[in-house]
Amino acid sequence: MTTLSEGAAQTEQTSTTSPIPTSEKQRQSLASLLNKITSTRQQRAEEGEGSSTLNVSAQEQPELFLKKLQQCCAVFDFMDTLSDLKMKEYKRSTLNELVDYVTVSRGYLTEQAYPEVVKMVSYNIFRTLPPSESNEFDPEEDEPTLEASWPHLQLVYEFFIRFLESQEFQPSIAKKYIDQKFVLQLLELFDSEDPRERDYLKTVLHRIYGKFLGLRAFIRKQINNIFLRFVYETEHFNGVAELLEILGSIINGFALPLKAEHKQFLVKVLIPLHTVRSLSLFHAQLAYCIVQFLEKDPALTEPVIRGLLKFWPKTCSQKEVMFLGELEEILDVIEPTQFVKIQEPLFKQISRCVSSPHFQVAERALYYWNNEYIMSLIEENSNVILPIMFTSLYRISKEHWNPAIVALVYNVLKAFMEMNSTLFDELTSTYKSDRQREKKKEKEREELWKRLEDLELKRSLQSDGIIPT
Repeated sequence: MTTLSEGAAQTEQTSTTSPIPTSEKQRQSLASLLNKITSTRQQRAEEGEGSSTLNVSAQEQPELFLKKLQQCCAVFDFMDTLSDLKMKEYKRSTLNELVDYVTVSRGYLTEQAYPEVVKMVSYNIFRTLPPSESNEFDPEEDEPTLEASWPHLQLVYEFFIRFLESQEFQPSIAKKYIDQKFVLQLLELFDSEDPRERDYLKTVLHRIYGKFLGLRAFIRKQINNIFLRFVYETEHFNGVAELLEILGSIINGFALPLKAEHKQFLVKVLIPLHTVRSLSLFHAQLAYCIVQFLEKDPALTEPVIRGLLKFWPKTCSQKEVMFLGELEEILDVIEPTQFVKIQEPLFKQISRCVSSPHFQVAERALYYWNNEYIMSLIEENSNVILPIMFTSLYRISKEHWNPAIVALVYNVLKAFMEMNSTLFDELTSTYKSDRQREKKKEKEREELWKRLEDLELKRSLQSDGIIPT
């Protein structure tokens, strides 16, 4: 059984009920205590007392556990790499000890331990996040600012996760301390630039959501608020991908039938998230959430696809490719009855994508015909889809600049011809007739312009007296 080392805890008796140091004077006092503890450990080692730590009996461990938690409330300045080195190392060692202790020990989680754990965690992780070093920070291009205090912060997160996962953990006691205020502060930390911290926060929030039933609605509401502020106000929040990843698990656990608030969240929050410029940073997680909703309730397919078509990017080919990829994921799970409802507006947009001069957009749209399930849906509804697609496909087969696109178009036309040869022949004949009429009208326009130009020239010459009137 892992035991806590007593260190100098008996040298400096610290009350187990003392509050977190909030003033500079209190912090200095606690830092001074840690300095004395470190000196005492070194002195014992130099005097040949064997190990620099002392083990205590099982009966004394809960009390020592509380003292260790209080010692770890001291926060050090890691921006100054040379300051308080001994005390920083002592705290790191103590945090490691606490992590090991909560992982394997039993009987340490007394009711008195809960407030002390939450105090220690709160004092270490809750802080004002520093502003980005660059006002124009681009997560896709720039390196994130890593948290300087990570050597301590990581261990605090690790300890807290082990605490939440402990078999002895009792939510009925912990809910007095892990409350709405705690969750709000936790959610604010998701804006940290450090991806390591956001990854730990994701695990912590997921554990809290799973264990505290009374906080679930509040957590969903606050994530909702973060997303709305992100979409309509700031367009900046570093932890969108992590929050969406948590939501993916939450949505998967929704009971059926879905509540109205969940459907509203999908339509009013998740769909508008597609409009932000930084979509590529979290699109995979967003698409997963959308598909989870549709697998729960297929009737939501129509409003989702119409929402995507409403927000379809007009000037960003990269986002168009992402939209096309997400649409294919949706079509992979769509029911035939739902497909019929949206096939016309959907394939009008796909037709525009196929006609795009940007070859990646056209290529991604044409790849739909490589999907067996989508092909089966198209075949069942070829009498509706073929007339929508035919003109674009036939024109591209003759005019597109990229030979790879032309080859894909030929394959699609061939597939359509095999599906419904009669309709294909009718559309081919109609297209050629229309083209002939267009050419005839174009020729007539040219002849008319020529006559008008000749007439204007004649009048000009007559007015100049060059030719008689």
